[in-house]
Amino acid sequence: MKTLIASLAAFTALTAAASAADLPRRAAPPPVFTPVPVFTWTGFYAGFNAGYGFDASSSRGPTVVGVSPGNNLFAAGNVPTTGVLAFSNTNNNEGFVGGGQIGYNYQFTPGSGVVVGIEADAQYADFGRQRNRFSAAAPAGSAIIPGSLVYNPNGLSGLDYFGTVRGRLGYAFDRTLVYATGGFAYGSGGGRQFGTGVSSDDFQTGYAVGGGVEYALPTDSFLNFFRSSAVTLKVEGLYVNLEQNRRTAGAFATNNLGQTITTTSPGVTLVSGPANNRRDTEFAVVRAGVNYKFGSY
Repeated sequence: MKTLIASLAAFTALTAAASAADLPRRAAPPPVFTPVPVFTWTGFYAGFNAGYGFDASSSRGPTVVGVSPGNNLFAAGNVPTTGVLAFSNTNNNEGFVGGGQIGYNYQFTPGSGVVVGIEADAQYADFGRQRNRFSAAAPAGSAIIPGSLVYNPNGLSGLDYFGTVRGRLGYAFDRTLVYATGGFAYGSGGGRQFGTGVSSDDFQTGYAVGGGVEYALPTDSFLNFFRSSAVTLKVEGLYVNLEQNRRTAGAFATNNLGQTITTTSPGVTLVSGPANNRRDTEFAVVRAGVNYKFGSY
């Protein structure tokens, strides 16, 4: 009897163990998945740029004017006499440019998609090293009267600064943005008054068009000094046209009486050259820049 009871107990234990083995195991917790953020160009940015400007003016013909005695621009022994002024008309809008920019972009779909934005920049321009060059011819002993001021006849021969306010439209391929740009442009600097070194500031307005490509570096880039959401590098080309609007059209000077002499003044004869068609200031700029982006990742 005892043997039978022991056998039943053993059988029951084995059956319970087998049933427990068939029970489903507790499921392991699912792995934690952290999605990688999708880059977007949306946000504000600010940065710096530097590059080079190239003269894009189309006309460099010299202007030659004949001046009669009555205009008091030449003297021979303090006696007014005739003479000729020849202006080279060289704009020489060429040299180093550098400055800064600020702007805002909006990307419609993160990752790849259309990007619109607006940007403003201000630039120093080292243009016009050969400003307002001219030569004069008159009888022996003649000279330009001391104090007379002679200016460039056909507009600004250089700039001291310029800037733009432009819209941008492009397409982003994740961290690469290709864009076109265009909008308002302004500039100033003028020439230098002959014999004085005084700046003749001549503010101009016009337009700028161009395009470029920009690439966003990782957030932890060594260039990210300001802990921005991204650092971007860009290469950009612009064409800038600043309109003269025929202000003070033609070759002109100021004699010792303080009178302004132009090609339409009595006693002044246009010998050759486009003196009455004051040209626009035209130049192209190629520059590289870095931007620090603040806003959405």
